[in-house]
Amino acid sequence: MAAMTIRKTVLITGGGRGIGAATVRLFAARGWRVAFTWTTREPPAGGPASAYRCDIRSEADVISLFRQVVADFGRIDALVNNAGITGPRRRIEDVTADLLRDVTATNLIGPILCAREAIKHMAARGGGSIVNLSSTATKRGSPDQWVHYAATKGAIDVFTAGLAAEVASQGIRVNAVAPGLTLSDPADTDRITARLETMRGEIPMNRAGTADEVAEAVFWLCSDAASYVTGAVLPVAGGR
Repeated sequence: MAAMTIRKTVLITGGGRGIGAATVRLFAARGWRVAFTWTTREPPAGGPASAYRCDIRSEADVISLFRQVVADFGRIDALVNNAGITGPRRRIEDVTADLLRDVTATNLIGPILCAREAIKHMAARGGGSIVNLSSTATKRGSPDQWVHYAATKGAIDVFTAGLAAEVASQGIRVNAVAPGLTLSDPADTDRITARLETMRGEIPMNRAGTADEVAEAVFWLCSDAASYVTGAVLPVAGGR
């Protein structure tokens, strides 16, 4: 009798739209069992994955999420820390403490809490993979628009490097993907296209990326094909 193939399970935060939704679709198409979170926009029923409402800014929500996903699937082989926000476009003199708390809680504290819970489970199972979503905004700091956002993504890069070294001996790989200008939401197409016109000299490939292209990088880092890769921040930015 042939051995039964065990399907791997991935948990993707913020999987209801944009890069997260593309990542959900790709993992499902490649045969993984997929769980994803949403916060404010409930996804339609009947898709290829299981949806869980979770505010990753809440430690109680995060703990409950991981307990439920493990109860439902029996295992979590990979975590994709995708959920994040830019906050409004502002120069630093217009940034408020409330805005900083919200962006930091979503982009940094939430992913760290999710990684903590994933590691507890993965270490007991003998390994796993975590992929954090960073940004190429960390290179220039996104002046005049999202310095506060870029700062949180810079912290994610540091967290990725440190955590990768901390848990490598437990069989857990930790990496990050750093998208550049990306057509991630149809509602943003006009804005992204307009921004591309002002950035063409900065992007060697002379175009914006797609959510599907970012998802492919995330999938590779989670897969066995990247079994000797940890602590990396992989730019998906057309050479920028």
